[in-house]
Amino acid sequence: MDNLTHSLTGLALARSGLNRFSTHGTALAIISSNIPDSDILAITGGSLKYFEAHRGYTHSLLLLPVMAAVSVLLVAAIFRTRLPWRKAFLLCCICVAGHLLLDWTNSYGIRLLLPFSSRWFFADLNSLYDGVILGVLVLAALWPFLNALVSNEIGSRASGGRGISIFALCFFGLFDCGRAVLHARAIGKMETRLYDEMPAVAVAALPTAFNPLRWRGVVETDRTLQLLDVSALAPLDLSSTEVFFKISPRYGFKALEETEPFHYLSYFARFPVWSEQPVISETGTAVRVELTDLRFGVPGGGSFHAIAVQDGQGRVVKSWFTFGSGANVGLTVPGQQPRAADAAGNE
Repeated sequence: MDNLTHSLTGLALARSGLNRFSTHGTALAIISSNIPDSDILAITGGSLKYFEAHRGYTHSLLLLPVMAAVSVLLVAAIFRTRLPWRKAFLLCCICVAGHLLLDWTNSYGIRLLLPFSSRWFFADLNSLYDGVILGVLVLAALWPFLNALVSNEIGSRASGGRGISIFALCFFGLFDCGRAVLHARAIGKMETRLYDEMPAVAVAALPTAFNPLRWRGVVETDRTLQLLDVSALAPLDLSSTEVFFKISPRYGFKALEETEPFHYLSYFARFPVWSEQPVISETGTAVRVELTDLRFGVPGGGSFHAIAVQDGQGRVVKSWFTFGSGANVGLTVPGQQPRAADAAGNE
């Protein structure tokens, strides 16, 4: 999840009773709810290094107690005080575990078992940020201040926010239970259909940020990858399906996979889409190759793209990784951009 959601969840956990574990309990909860994302420090080595490190060791079960201990030390250093070590450490372990749980609910995934296994775990229940969840957590965070204003006016005692925080956390859990039911319905709709007379090899229902009833469906068949809108409560509509044809391995394909951007993105992608486009390079005609993951984008759009230019002998002239759309990366002719249909191999 995004760090605002993690921070507000940590605040709700603190106000629900965890802040009684230790002095500076709220600070401990908020910092430990964000500490796994300290992998952002890898950005100093470039965007690809950060991409490789993200949701890795700092999000693993093995390092959970380490992340909790670092949180305690940070708070102790910030406030220049001694903390009740055991209680503070337990509080931080709970909040770090909460961070891992929230990230598991995403489509991005999390590598819980590093270094023993590099397997990704994902529930596909929540977007990287969710408007409904965020709205409830913001309300819980602001409620004590709003309540204090009203209480001052009528002369009553203001609430500390424990009740609304417990409500927000319970709502979060129940909301995701409901989404799990809707997710299963969406998956069932896609699995029972044929796509151009071909059965689905794999399917995924990816959450949207603001509508819990709508999902982005991804369907893989033997020859294609397809994107479609799915409603958990309505019949499946294939009229707006976007189709991407799989590209067969060719000469020079191995050279691409040996480059660092393509090597890692090939491991990361659940639904990899390869695209090719002729371009003009300094040595003459070449091929621009692009790899993306349909969970997060399409050729020339979205995010997470590995791009390379290969010469006529299949040698990689240059390769890139970008968090952006990659629409203009690797093009040497001014104004030339890949069309989505051409990049996908569509006719």
